[in-house]
Amino acid sequence: MRIGIGIDTGGTCTDAVALDLDTQELLAKGKSLTTREDLSVGIGKALDMLPEELVRRASIVSLSTTLATNACIEDKGCRAKLLIFGLTEENINRVNASETFSLKSDSVLCFDTHGSADGLMIDEPDWEDFYAQYGDWLRDADALSAVELYANYNGAPAEKHFKELVGERIGCKCVCASELTSGLSVLGRGSTALLNARLFPIVKEFVDAAMADFRARGCKAPIMVVRSDGSLMSSDYTLSRPVETILSGPAASVLAGKGFSNDPNYIIVDMGGTSTDVSVVSGGKPVTADGGIQIAQWPTYVRGIQVSPFNLGGDSAIRLVKGKLELFPRRVKSLCSAASQWPEIKTQLERLLRTNHYNEFPLHEFFYLIREPEDISHYNDEEKRLIDHVRSGPKILERLYDEADIDLYHLNSERLEAEGVVMRCGMTPTDFMHIRGEYNEYDREASVMGAKYMLKSLDRVATDSQVRLLAEEAYSLVEGRMYENLLQIALERQYPQQFESGVDEQTLFLIRNAWENRNNGSGKLLQYGFGTAYTLIGIGAPTHLFLPEVAKALGANYILPDNAEVANAIGALKADINAVVRVNISQRFNFEEGKSFYIVHAPTGSRRFEDKDEAGKFAMAAAESAALAEARYRGAKGDLHAKTHLIKHSAISKWGTDVDMGYSAVSEVEVNLE
Repeated sequence: MRIGIGIDTGGTCTDAVALDLDTQELLAKGKSLTTREDLSVGIGKALDMLPEELVRRASIVSLSTTLATNACIEDKGCRAKLLIFGLTEENINRVNASETFSLKSDSVLCFDTHGSADGLMIDEPDWEDFYAQYGDWLRDADALSAVELYANYNGAPAEKHFKELVGERIGCKCVCASELTSGLSVLGRGSTALLNARLFPIVKEFVDAAMADFRARGCKAPIMVVRSDGSLMSSDYTLSRPVETILSGPAASVLAGKGFSNDPNYIIVDMGGTSTDVSVVSGGKPVTADGGIQIAQWPTYVRGIQVSPFNLGGDSAIRLVKGKLELFPRRVKSLCSAASQWPEIKTQLERLLRTNHYNEFPLHEFFYLIREPEDISHYNDEEKRLIDHVRSGPKILERLYDEADIDLYHLNSERLEAEGVVMRCGMTPTDFMHIRGEYNEYDREASVMGAKYMLKSLDRVATDSQVRLLAEEAYSLVEGRMYENLLQIALERQYPQQFESGVDEQTLFLIRNAWENRNNGSGKLLQYGFGTAYTLIGIGAPTHLFLPEVAKALGANYILPDNAEVANAIGALKADINAVVRVNISQRFNFEEGKSFYIVHAPTGSRRFEDKDEAGKFAMAAAESAALAEARYRGAKGDLHAKTHLIKHSAISKWGTDVDMGYSAVSEVEVNLE
């Protein structure tokens, strides 16, 4: 029996599974909270739930994660810088690169070079002069990246020599854009490289934590990581290309979905603690992001599955606004899980319920310290008092003024929360799941206390029946938000031109109205509804509680697979290695000689050929060699075989004639690791 171990580390939970790779039988599973302060703790706790013998005997370990995705959304990462060869500061300012490509002026340096667009003429800096002039700027960074204007055609000599210089004289991590992508836009390649540099420490911490946990258990299996396109890469490759993990978790969920449905058209709805990710599979193939993944403010050339995330998860904050429950995008720690960790929370809630302090302000929420700030001097006096106050444990908001002289109604904790210094505990969908008895992992009593405070703030009687009714209202709120976002995603996918800027307020009104009247359309002047013929597949622990009602409103079939709560970890074991390399051949015309010639733009540089067939043979050999090398770098072993072919590019002129636009040699290596 060949055993695979799958791990998925999300923003809230870390899942582990042991799978029989021959029969695809799930042998064991485990789930624990993700411990952001030390990832190895959460991974270790999940692995502890698997039999030791299975972990030790594993022949492969496959990891997926949303850590890089969350870092992009939260704008986190190390202090990285980008050097652009071939452009000037005026060039990038003209296209507003700071906003369009997230290339901020303090992290970008331009150095003009004068190579040729065909890649045959190369220009590089005098490296000694370059280092003398910019050495201090380069040393003031945790990681560096480089991009070159004509790197697609000249083999990127300035990028490669810059990386050598950095390695010899500075010693910090450096990445060349040409290692990551061959996209056309130099600024798009630069954005990809800079983001990759920012993510170095975040992904390294994840890989190192997993390596340590597995090696401590005697597991010597190769450790692989799921890429954004659903293929695999080795741990060493991952450490140099962390940007390729930005949609690792959602890609794993799509891979898992293939085993759950016979329908070639389905929608994966993956609900976690922090967010819900939606992916579409049409005709049996995942819809991919044209031109590369856009993640938060970062446009990239990373190949990947097109994922639409929205802020809805088991840990989304639920508060009172104008006499009703309302969902907020901010993730908070549920009261039930907080009380399991800190039982004294219930004592503070009991005291709050005995007071007359009832209003819509969330006095029942708590602050707790996640980590000590790196430099306390950066914060104002009120922020410092809050940090001091919560060092000894979670503190309820209602007592902040009396115990820490903090003006509760003017407190601005946004910076501390965004930087991960402090976090709130409050009412969440997870709390209402506990109230209804559909999830029993933590302390239900704390959730009931939070619900009773909300009821009293609404001037409602805090009886058990009213607590259950409030839970029903919270469920409907979550279901409505899921319905609303699924329809927005469907409209934007099906009508990209009409909804290029997103769904407008009028359409959003119709969507919300359709949900509110889904069971009561009779007697209306206008009756309408939205629906989909695609099957909905629910993945993630909370999804099975909310998806059925949403599917009913959409008139859609739905599937709630067994073990859906660990589906991403299962999906991580269904990925393969897939390496594709494209080498372009451009056709040029020599007017003096009156004939065409060809330039092959290989990874090692450009080369001119007079004969088309010779150019094609050289391009195919270069593409195949590069694809095989890439597959081995990603972790492929043994005898490898590449499929290589030539593609002709042509266009139709306004006179209806065929115009030769050159060729591409494409080589692909696929390796099934199951």
